[in-house]
Amino acid sequence: MTSVRIGNREIGDGHPSYIIAEIGINHNGDIDIAKKLIDLAKLSGCDAVKFQKRTIDVVYKPEDLAVPRESPFGHTNGDLKYGLEFEFEEYKEIDRYCKEKRIPWFASCWDEASVDFIDQFDVPCYKIASACLTDDALLRHTRSKGRPIILSTGMSTLEQVDHAVEVLSKKDLVILHATSTYPANYDELNLSVIPVLRERYGLPVGYSGHETGIPSSVAVVALGACVVERHITLDRAMRGSDQAASLGPGGIIKMVSGIRITEMAMGDSVKRVIEREVPIIKKLRRKG
Repeated sequence: MTSVRIGNREIGDGHPSYIIAEIGINHNGDIDIAKKLIDLAKLSGCDAVKFQKRTIDVVYKPEDLAVPRESPFGHTNGDLKYGLEFEFEEYKEIDRYCKEKRIPWFASCWDEASVDFIDQFDVPCYKIASACLTDDALLRHTRSKGRPIILSTGMSTLEQVDHAVEVLSKKDLVILHATSTYPANYDELNLSVIPVLRERYGLPVGYSGHETGIPSSVAVVALGACVVERHITLDRAMRGSDQAASLGPGGIIKMVSGIRITEMAMGDSVKRVIEREVPIIKKLRRKG
């Protein structure tokens, strides 16, 4: 199993899980909310935060943007999409604030111009969203930046993942198992795919979860996940399409704690009698 270095962290077997707090668009277009979410990620012990970046008129068709949709930003779907999109000044402040808080940040880029935009901030890696896995042009453009890549595999067949891995090459690549329903039902998660991906690609494999609870995102560590990514929110009742599939402050704190306890409990796979068992042997085993 190869490992991948992201910033100052080694990702792979024998290293602590890399826990990503997905802010995405849960900031609702408000830089102050974004900062509070960064604070939450740092407080909970997450290793990085992630945003999403789109060039709206490239990613969406004009007819999709024209669909009526009420929001604080206007009366169409386009008004909402543009209102949620941070531009240079906001990302400049995010970059400054994350450096101040000493937590790395990066983004899922949904088009080539967004890759170029994020690249100016010298991020430690790129994320490719599940929806973009079959976009060969975007995959190649992202790879051209020479940074590590985290690839989510929701809504994709193994054959499609094979092709994406071939396009990206295995160098500095991490693969995340995911189910792209929001929120995901537990019977849709299929966590047993994680060891399958580990065996198939020989790469660090992780999990991007969209369920409402915590246990499954802790259990993946025992299945060999080296990365765990979950959406975070200040309040799951907030306006926004991803809020219901996110973890609130109590949830993300409990998840990170659960992952770290699970890592400690996994041990080193060597069966032995530990020192604290010796007096128990003397007390409980039949003498003979």
